[in-house]
Amino acid sequence: MALSEPIVIPQASDLERLARAWAQPRGFWGWFMNVHHTAIGVRFMVTSFIFLLLGGILAALMRWQLARPEHGVLGPDLYNQIFTIHGSTMIFLFAVPMMFQGFGVYLVPLLCGTRNIAFPRLNAFSYYIYVVGGLLLWVGLLVKTGADAGWFSYVPLSGPEFTPGKRSDFWAQMITFTEVSALGVAISIAATILRHRAPGMTLNRMPVILWEKLTVAIMVIFAMPAVMVVSSMLLMDRTINTQFFNPAVGGDVLLYQHLFWFFGHPEVYIIFLPGTAIISTLVPVFSRRHIYGYIPIVCSVVATGFLGFGVWVHHMFATGLPQISESFFTAASLMIVIPTATQFFCWIATIWHGRLQLRLPMLWVFGFFFVFLIGGLSGVMLASVPVDWQVHDSFFVVAHFHYVLIGGALFPMFAGLYHWIPKITGRMMNEGLGKVHFWLFFIGFNMTFFTMHFLGLRGMPRRVYTYTPEMHWGALNTLATTGVGFMAAGIIVFLVNFFDNKASGRLAGPNPWSGGSLEWATASPPPPYNFAELPTVNGREALWDAEPNQPIVRGLREDIPEVLVTHSLDSDPEYREESPGPSIWPFLTSIAVSIAFIWSIFSPWGIAYGAIPVVITLIAWLWPRGHSPARRELERREEPWTR
Repeated sequence: MALSEPIVIPQASDLERLARAWAQPRGFWGWFMNVHHTAIGVRFMVTSFIFLLLGGILAALMRWQLARPEHGVLGPDLYNQIFTIHGSTMIFLFAVPMMFQGFGVYLVPLLCGTRNIAFPRLNAFSYYIYVVGGLLLWVGLLVKTGADAGWFSYVPLSGPEFTPGKRSDFWAQMITFTEVSALGVAISIAATILRHRAPGMTLNRMPVILWEKLTVAIMVIFAMPAVMVVSSMLLMDRTINTQFFNPAVGGDVLLYQHLFWFFGHPEVYIIFLPGTAIISTLVPVFSRRHIYGYIPIVCSVVATGFLGFGVWVHHMFATGLPQISESFFTAASLMIVIPTATQFFCWIATIWHGRLQLRLPMLWVFGFFFVFLIGGLSGVMLASVPVDWQVHDSFFVVAHFHYVLIGGALFPMFAGLYHWIPKITGRMMNEGLGKVHFWLFFIGFNMTFFTMHFLGLRGMPRRVYTYTPEMHWGALNTLATTGVGFMAAGIIVFLVNFFDNKASGRLAGPNPWSGGSLEWATASPPPPYNFAELPTVNGREALWDAEPNQPIVRGLREDIPEVLVTHSLDSDPEYREESPGPSIWPFLTSIAVSIAFIWSIFSPWGIAYGAIPVVITLIAWLWPRGHSPARRELERREEPWTR
């Protein structure tokens, strides 16, 4: 490979060979064979948005039931199923798959300046496993065996004694499906960031969004096994009569909570950090200046990743743990505010000293500032043990975590969608409709969830399907339910805007926002090979800091899908390797794994017998084909970078 000047224009024949080498398969079977990151990223985003709509419908049903006292819309059993499926959908099927997997899979290779994600077949497998897990949870609801013990499924309520049948089994295996998916994507994203960055993109020049994606990927790798283990222990208690959580024979119900929340609170930051990544990307673009405090922001991101594993017990303050332990976790819960506040101050300073352009994505950024600040302040209150005891399991807690999770997920999500949909579709969204969407959603959100603070302070507990008129909660619940109507109207406006944009929206061009990161260095939507010539980087905002004759990478073959592998620290080119192409085997492997997991709900032999097709499909997936390893090794030994 050699370094060339950007004035070198690729020949049409070279682009044709590139297009053939990186072509995405078409047709019915081609859909299941496609492993390119842009296709899989869009699928993650679309599927998780559908789950958002489904979860929102369940939320509207709950609010309709609670709109007035002794309302008879939903019975207690159906209500329990609905609030469990709602919470599980929003946490496991929407928030992480959209904020981490969807945006990450689509954007990370473009931000790194490479042609595909690392381990693309593993990435495709992760999508199919995620879909099956979501269908498993929702099929249970549709056939009236939906999980009904809460999205956290505490024992002993979710154990065999109090929840017979298969309701909690469906929930437990849904956890396994979705967390295997998240782990696969985390490995792909971490490897892409560490080994496929454009030459010149040293760790000190990585965009903040890549730092946050890398931090979240590492958090997923360490946090997700905990919830997979505890859900598998629950499933074994229910199916093969193990006694992990039975105190009568030496088990421990608090062990479940410790394992679950060891995942559960890092999960909050696994959702929140991708949101801050979007904010840290959009603020410089619409302030027309580099991010203020790059090093403090990066340090804050990494610190949040570490501290997020040390605060889980604040979910368990009411369980009777030793007070000395609670004091340590109170301190950690207060400490984690510091890195988040640091990011806030850096964003404000960037806007303050920039030339603000109040475009549609920035409206959502300011909405995030307002909403998440309220959620963060109520979180500081809940970090205090006496306050937590008073409002524990009340609607005050419901209000807090919706402000944190919706403020930390939905507002940045819509900001990111309005910012990057022109890159994905090639067309601009309508700003007028977008502003209507923002104000409807912003007003409705605060009507619904700010009201819940007062319901909690007036003593309304969580997870009750009705209440009596004597409690005097009716007016506030009616106001909260009205807010859901505003939010629903805002989502409808967004959908109208999106489909109208796809049909007749104004063409976006390669860089409609004049952004500085590498995803804007290619066409909108990107070609199948992402970049005709791989870019190099000269600063933290690659396009803004580019020199007049910025070098580009030359020498990758056009007849096979090759990617450049660079050093993890300095991003110096090391060698080139062939990216795995389209294959049906990731899909077939996901079917085999799904059969084994679902079979295990009904019989423990499902794992033993189900492993046979899993092994067969994995062998077929990994069977060497195409270019010989000897030839690839010879090409790797070539000098990959000359000046």
